[in-house]
Amino acid sequence: METRSFPSAVPSPPNLRSVDVLQVGASLFASNIGSGHFVGLAGAAAANGIAISAFEINAMFVLILLGWVFVPVYMSSGVFTMPEYLRKRFGRQRIRVYLSVLAIILYVFTKISADLFAGAIFLEESMKLDMYSAAIALLVLAGFFTIGGGLTAVIWMDSVQTVIIVIGCFILTIKTFIRVGGYQTLVEDYFDAYANVSMVDNYTRKICNAPPDYAMHIFRDPSPGAADIPWTGLIFGVTVSAVWYWCSDLVIVQRALAAKDMIHAKSGCIFAAYLKFLPLFLLVFPGMAARVIFPDEIGCSVPRLCEEYCGSESGCFNRAYPKLVVEVMPDGLRGLMLSVILASLMNCLTSTFNSSSTIFSIDIYRRFRKNATDMELLVAGRCFVVGLVALSIAWLPIIQTFKWSGLFDYIQSITSFLSPPICAVNVLGLLWERVNEAGAFWGLMCGLIVGLIRFALEFGFPPPTCGNPDTRPEVIQRMVGDFHYLHFGFFLFLFVCLVTTVISLLTKPIDRSHLPRLTFGTRFSRRVRIDLDELDADPEEEERQRQKEKERLRERVTIATRQHDPICTRGFPPGSGCPSSTKAYTSPSALMVDGFTVDNAVELLLPTA
Repeated sequence: METRSFPSAVPSPPNLRSVDVLQVGASLFASNIGSGHFVGLAGAAAANGIAISAFEINAMFVLILLGWVFVPVYMSSGVFTMPEYLRKRFGRQRIRVYLSVLAIILYVFTKISADLFAGAIFLEESMKLDMYSAAIALLVLAGFFTIGGGLTAVIWMDSVQTVIIVIGCFILTIKTFIRVGGYQTLVEDYFDAYANVSMVDNYTRKICNAPPDYAMHIFRDPSPGAADIPWTGLIFGVTVSAVWYWCSDLVIVQRALAAKDMIHAKSGCIFAAYLKFLPLFLLVFPGMAARVIFPDEIGCSVPRLCEEYCGSESGCFNRAYPKLVVEVMPDGLRGLMLSVILASLMNCLTSTFNSSSTIFSIDIYRRFRKNATDMELLVAGRCFVVGLVALSIAWLPIIQTFKWSGLFDYIQSITSFLSPPICAVNVLGLLWERVNEAGAFWGLMCGLIVGLIRFALEFGFPPPTCGNPDTRPEVIQRMVGDFHYLHFGFFLFLFVCLVTTVISLLTKPIDRSHLPRLTFGTRFSRRVRIDLDELDADPEEEERQRQKEKERLRERVTIATRQHDPICTRGFPPGSGCPSSTKAYTSPSALMVDGFTVDNAVELLLPTA
């Protein structure tokens, strides 16, 4: 394993890079396991078999890519988030605004609405609430749910939740297999898991929502309409979305960068990759078993009956795992499992609310109100979150009726429409020094326009339900019905790569003095780097942020002084109590706060102006 030291010109914030390999791996796994898995992954397995597990298997390889390609560059560059990396790599503010707008779009359609939908299903099954009452209850809970202690505490909470969830899922899996009679019986009975009252498609003469003949095959026919997940989409389209999620997503990258050093980061990625085997056994097979145990409810195909069972005429597959938890788990474990799952959903919702409020107030609102006070920014951010929540609730019926009511399919389709441009620019910027800001920005913009067009066509012209004719225009049937969203995602990735490359070659390159430690080829460079984001900074805004940082650090140093805790900072030789990883840097090291005045310690902690 590579152990070479990475130079850095930026000190590590106190207590950020201090997490060991097990916590990194568990946190990466826990950050990924959410509503799309408990509800969506199991539901997709109930509908169409094991092919959905390929999303998890693909992530195993992409996690290795994260540890060996992306994290080394992020660490050597001294950044702590992917947006910060793109600002240093390309400079200027318009890419930052683009990322902010896209983050808000994704928050509405894949995070807030999806989490509300998943949480509402659990509450519906356990407390017999209707969809909207359950969603409002979740919002009230999220309003009182607080998170404190910084990233390290969040990672500890992720680790604890991972242990409880994995143990609970193991118990539920064992009890489910006992209920159906074992693996072989599950495979045999799954293909016969029809509802007692089923509807036949008048055009294909097949039973609606029936288990497909290829349910136990991962690689399926790529012909248009032949299978739910074509093998070409699994190899190419899923990889694009996975690279965006695992190597560019703010939450995931922060977990990896919180590692003590490069060895812990890489080992944590390997550990998380092994953990990605678990969803096949803990979620996919139980989802299929749920259809065998509850064929009438989970496998319903008559719209009227589906409406009675779950409130959705298109199908009830999303109920597979929640119904298992409520019906199969023992009483005590059932309550613990529901509590942990809902706490995880609360965690996601609260984090999303905080992030969207900050993004809007700082990156968007302040551009129009440069002299806005902190209180004005706070009020604007909170009002914006209220609007996002209202839009997300209004969007719930769309999710409920999306393609046999498949939550995982819904999340992956939107991801394939919107994430490939970021994936393309991030990969090109990391591997090729010639990519410049103009190429990156216009590649992102062209990709966003094409992705939004497909998004509008997908939801503006929904496919017909089983048994009804397809009345969409011929061009829509070809562009949407026959062009699988995974194929579209890979096409969009190639398109953005082409646009970015052409525009970069036609415009002025970035000076090499701005690139040391920002690309894979220069990750070991010790040359002095002039950061582009510092050249673009507003001096007044920079001073305001510096004063805020000073007050925050003053409070931290005061507390640390009372407790005689060490503070790790720059400009001093390595000292006791600080992570050994500080020795890998040329300027950051350690300072024992005890013996220094608060003001002196604060000045030492602040970045160089």
